[in-house]
Amino acid sequence: MSEKDHFPIVGIGASAGGIEALEGFFRGLPREAGAALVIVTHLSPDRESLLHEIVARYTDLPVRIASDGEKVGPDRVYIMPSNHILTMQKRHLVLRKNTSRREPKPIDIFFSSLAVDAGEFSVGVILSGGDSDGTLGVKAIKEYGGLTLAQVADGFGPQHPDMPDAAIFSGLIDFAIPVEKMGQKLADYARSLDILDGIAVRAEVIATDRQLDEELSEIYAIIRNQIGHDFSGYKTKTFVRRVQRRMQVTQIESIQGYVELLRQQPQEVGALFRDLLINVTNFFRDREAFHSLAETVLPKLFGGRGADETVRIWVPGCATGEEVFSIAILVREHIDRLSAVPRVQIFVTDIDERALAVARAARYPEALLGDVSPERRSRFFIADGGSFVVAKDVRELCIFSPHSVIRDPPFSRIDLVSCRNLLIYFGGDVQTQVIPIFHYALKPDGHLFLGSAENVSQFGDLFAPIDKQHRIFRRRSDIVPNVRLPIMLNGLRPGHIAELAPRRSPLGGMGLRQVVDHQVIERFSPPHVVVNQDGDVVYYSTRTGKYLEAPGGSPTRQLLANARKGLKLDLRTLFREAVESGRSSSREGIAVENEDGRVQVLDLTIEPLTDGGSSEPLFLVLFTDQGPVLSREEALLRASEHGDGSALHAERELRETRDRLQSMIEEYETALEELKSSNEELVSVNEEMQSTNEELEASKEELQSVNEELHTVNGELNTKIDQLDRSNNDLLNLFESTDVATVFFDKNLVIRSFTPAVSHVFNILPSDRGRPITDLSSRLNLPGFSDDIAKVFADHGPIERRVENTEGTEHYLARLGPYRDGDHKTEGVVVTFVNVTSLTRSEARQRVLIAELQHRTRNLLTVVQSIGRQTLGKGGTYADFTTRLAALSRVQGLIGDTTYDTINLGDLVRLELQAVGAAEGKATITGATVPLSLDLVQTMGLALHELATNAVKHGARHKGGTVP
Repeated sequence: MSEKDHFPIVGIGASAGGIEALEGFFRGLPREAGAALVIVTHLSPDRESLLHEIVARYTDLPVRIASDGEKVGPDRVYIMPSNHILTMQKRHLVLRKNTSRREPKPIDIFFSSLAVDAGEFSVGVILSGGDSDGTLGVKAIKEYGGLTLAQVADGFGPQHPDMPDAAIFSGLIDFAIPVEKMGQKLADYARSLDILDGIAVRAEVIATDRQLDEELSEIYAIIRNQIGHDFSGYKTKTFVRRVQRRMQVTQIESIQGYVELLRQQPQEVGALFRDLLINVTNFFRDREAFHSLAETVLPKLFGGRGADETVRIWVPGCATGEEVFSIAILVREHIDRLSAVPRVQIFVTDIDERALAVARAARYPEALLGDVSPERRSRFFIADGGSFVVAKDVRELCIFSPHSVIRDPPFSRIDLVSCRNLLIYFGGDVQTQVIPIFHYALKPDGHLFLGSAENVSQFGDLFAPIDKQHRIFRRRSDIVPNVRLPIMLNGLRPGHIAELAPRRSPLGGMGLRQVVDHQVIERFSPPHVVVNQDGDVVYYSTRTGKYLEAPGGSPTRQLLANARKGLKLDLRTLFREAVESGRSSSREGIAVENEDGRVQVLDLTIEPLTDGGSSEPLFLVLFTDQGPVLSREEALLRASEHGDGSALHAERELRETRDRLQSMIEEYETALEELKSSNEELVSVNEEMQSTNEELEASKEELQSVNEELHTVNGELNTKIDQLDRSNNDLLNLFESTDVATVFFDKNLVIRSFTPAVSHVFNILPSDRGRPITDLSSRLNLPGFSDDIAKVFADHGPIERRVENTEGTEHYLARLGPYRDGDHKTEGVVVTFVNVTSLTRSEARQRVLIAELQHRTRNLLTVVQSIGRQTLGKGGTYADFTTRLAALSRVQGLIGDTTYDTINLGDLVRLELQAVGAAEGKATITGATVPLSLDLVQTMGLALHELATNAVKHGARHKGGTVP
């Protein structure tokens, strides 16, 4: 990039309510912000936009309509024209006509191309709007290192917050601020690009830059201590770029200052961590991993499955859906090769319903399809304007649903769980909860597909690796984990997952003490375990093998089951005393025999754990050796040396045995009573179970019947859906092909639907569905329109009237009729506007022609009367009268045949000469062309008739005859 191109390009996306937001934006923008501004809005394709004139009122910067091939420059404003798709290539604007039948996503399209073209110099601003357009765009900008901003409520809106809210809830917005504060932020960001650009250059010479190396090591340590993830193996240049971006956002000019900020503000550590985790989430990202999934896992999922079976796949944390549809495409490619195709269900879940809406729409800018091969693009994507829509046969495999993998109960009987790049957002405690949930959700030998930065190495007892490099694992079915399924986690809030990560303080005085304490405990403290009140071990220290051994059979954590021979009786007694009394219990001189026959004498102590950090009581069990391990002979010799105390020791053991026996007898009697009571309850329960079993049998038959009915209803529903799809397509094609402007309102005059031709009547956009018609301006004069609508609701009958546009150049027939539901109740109004401009003009012309005909008829009758008076009134014959009428008829015929406003005098003379028998050759007509107006033709014709008849009377037709 040349030095003169070293400025940010700001894409500004707005829709409904965007004018007020743009006004506030430019009010806060400095005169020389040092950035190019490109405004992309939702515009009606059928009318010319005047947005450039409106924006020019709010700013002194030059404002122009974007043109194809124009290179952008700083401190200039470019406006996307209507009915076009705008993209960016090599810092030049690229325009093409919008040919999409559906409503395009112009903001997503431009932002995505801007991110690819400008990289870290790209900025995305989301203002007021009524849908989620722009969410995918800011995602692309964020992934390529740019800056993202979104509008929050202030004096300039947003009037329609859906569009900025969708971007904010995606978690990809750097600044969610009022619109009038955005201008200064952009100016500061533009200046910071020059100040901080040298840091990236320094990353190239990291090997020789000792100071930067130390600063990066400090940042690695801060992230590792607070978040628990080590980024020291991250690519240095990429890591520095992410740090640089956070410095630009926080307006810190030195890396030392940023390190200090990380020490003081833990939330900035979380923000840097999230930026480091951002990857370009295009389709088939990590192509080799998806290829391995298709080659190693999918054949096993579909192997041996019949058409009546179901393959179930779960994709938690789907975000905007690229990963989901990548897997769905692989599945579609695989089942196209099968002869018997099982049913496929891909459950797509996320806690963000706005992100689910983007995924459900399945519409993506071209920039996000960079890793899709041309064959897959032509097979599984439909080009629609500047976007691509996933094909229906892929979309119909997916079932979208809001769901929290932590809070909500999991799916079950799943064949494949694909959870890529979600676990890295969880702390260790949450991962410990989530991984066993995936194990529970999967079928035996089901598969788990993780991201490249994730692993289940600490859960090797639950999952076995299939392709360790590409993070594909198989569920082990020989282990049944103790899974706590989620019911509700009140403390978790969407968007704050990073807070679950364990926080660690940097290594200081306290940290050093902990390290020393840990080493002393490991090397010099007696072996010990921690158990809960049920006797299950929750923690082992080192060197406990002399006292505990795993029994045969299934693995268990029960302390008494793992105790060695000679230790169980005393261990059981002391443990019961500690649990019942809540105080410490101990016993000395307990002999434990090892496997080789040698004996270890030890002291056993069990006491409550006072500060275990757990909600359930825990107990510490200490094994303290009395001297070294003895052989059997040494143990007997030692016992004989202490013979003086043998009797006392025997008496003590006898007493304790008697006490234990008495206690056991009492427990036995109590248990016997409870057993009798339980037996009676079991008899009663058995009778109830028999009754319940009979009811269940009846219910089973009913369920089978209901299931058959559901299958029938499901088939009918699928048929209805197909019919509805066809009807919807027919209606869509009818709307787009008709020239009749039709708009549908509900009872509150809110727009329900309309045909494209309505844009000739109202200033309307596809996104205006759901808005009151009163919010829109009309190109027609519609006096009494509200009264007519009220009359339709009152009389339930149609109303027709003619209206015209404000210039009076076009005329429409407006017809208002009731919109009736299936019960013939009036639920709204249907208004149609038929262009009758041609008909109105034809009617006006017809009225003029009739008036002209009437006028000419009166004139003709007057001439006939005059001829009669001149002929018959002066003694002329009837033949002379008819001859003159014939001449008049010839003149009228000549007038009727012409298409001009004049008659040639020569044609009139020739017509009269032919009438008196003057054939060609006997009469010569010479001279210039003399045009006669139509009002003179009749008089001239009669005059020529008289001259011709007089010439005939005087012998002009005889040979050599002339008329003087």
